Amino acid sequence: MGNAFARLIFFKIMNWKLIGMFPAHAKYIVAVVPHTSWLDFFMGLMVRSISKEQINFLGKKELFSPLTAWFFRGLGGAPIDRSGKLGSVEAISAVFNAHDKFRIALAPEGTRKKVEKLKTGYYHIAKKIQIPIVPVAFDYGNKKVVVHPTFYTTKNEAKDLETLENIFKGVEGFSKEQSF
Repeated sequence: MGNAFARLIFFKIMNWKLIGMFPAHAKYIVAVVPHTSWLDFFMGLMVRSISKEQINFLGKKELFSPLTAWFFRGLGGAPIDRSGKLGSVEAISAVFNAHDKFRIALAPEGTRKKVEKLKTGYYHIAKKIQIPIVPVAFDYGNKKVVVHPTFYTTKNEAKDLETLENIFKGVEGFSKEQSF
């Protein structure tokens, strides 16, 4: 999606705001919450285009069928198999380690359904390879995308996870009843 076209749709037609900026770091995880609709994907593409940042994403392997794989890979996607004990943290960490510059957007809920707690894989990836987390809120209720300040993991996992979850509490997703 071209930057000018994305800006026109996002700012003028949809009348949304983009608050904050992505850091210049070569590697980080973008934790996007809430993820309540398939429309979040297109919102993410617009924000990525507007910000002119190279940010990839993971999608469930079923999205990458022979008919659609070319589309999602062309947009910067990579399939992830969440079945069994495939060691997702290790697999994703290896992808980061294989690149000089790599940023990935993840939905810590792991689903579009209502959750009470975020999954922690994104946190463990960041901690394992010592990269920051950039929390991003898609706030449909207030028509804004907020790129929060860069978050670095510490030795206090419980406090870190509580801090990250508190960033997203009360943010209204496209599907209000599914919001975190």
